[in-house]
Amino acid sequence: MPIGNSSEDDRPSVGRALQQARIDAGLTVEQVSTTTRVRIPIVHAIEQDDFTRCGGDVYARGHIRTLARAVGVDATALIEQYDAEHGGRPAPTPAAPLFEAERIRPERGRPNWTAAMVAAIVAVVGFVGFTFWGGGDDGGTPTAGSTPTKSPQSEPDRKKPADPKPDPSDSAIAAVPADKVTVKLTAEDGASWVSAKDHNGTVLHQGVIEQGDSKTFTDKQKIDLILGNAGGVQLYVNGKEVDNEFKPGEVQRLTYTKGDPQAG
Repeated sequence: MPIGNSSEDDRPSVGRALQQARIDAGLTVEQVSTTTRVRIPIVHAIEQDDFTRCGGDVYARGHIRTLARAVGVDATALIEQYDAEHGGRPAPTPAAPLFEAERIRPERGRPNWTAAMVAAIVAVVGFVGFTFWGGGDDGGTPTAGSTPTKSPQSEPDRKKPADPKPDPSDSAIAAVPADKVTVKLTAEDGASWVSAKDHNGTVLHQGVIEQGDSKTFTDKQKIDLILGNAGGVQLYVNGKEVDNEFKPGEVQRLTYTKGDPQAG
């Protein structure tokens, strides 16, 4: 009769494996938290195999991967062990393959009021100009009691080109305060957990943003973000769309200032 357990039964839990690897690497919890930006209470909880503070399996797997890389252990093996102990790998989001197309596709269904206003102004100016210079005057011949007028053709200098109208796409950028940083985010591909803080560390928002909802944050220096489903969030920073390569379910920590996105 065989004695003892299999090697699989003898392996440490996910949290204990991360804790032992951290100790072997000579790192403190504070150092790991600083490197990974995973908060200290969450690091402690994960090392005790308490994943309830992660906010769900997707975020737990992301934290495990981040901590494993920081302490130098195989993240893939630990995530597979976590999945085996917690009911298997989460089902992929069906809409994920459409992410790239959705991310670069311009918003539809919203009327471009700026363009419509510009077109209306141009039409009115053109009509008034035509009436003033050409309407009711065949050749510029003065009538009795009236002041002689000259034909528009005799004064080419009066035909000045119309002032260039601003590009409608520039209007949204111009509306953003230049002395502040403004970040707008929209949950386009599924819900996302979002945390936003100003330059003092004050929490501006923390919680889930449902699909289709938007949030806008403004500060005079910087905005710190944590996106739980970074691949499903569309970002506009200081009025400009941010092109990113984030994946659905990926956790990202971002910081934007007044110079972004030009300053990178």
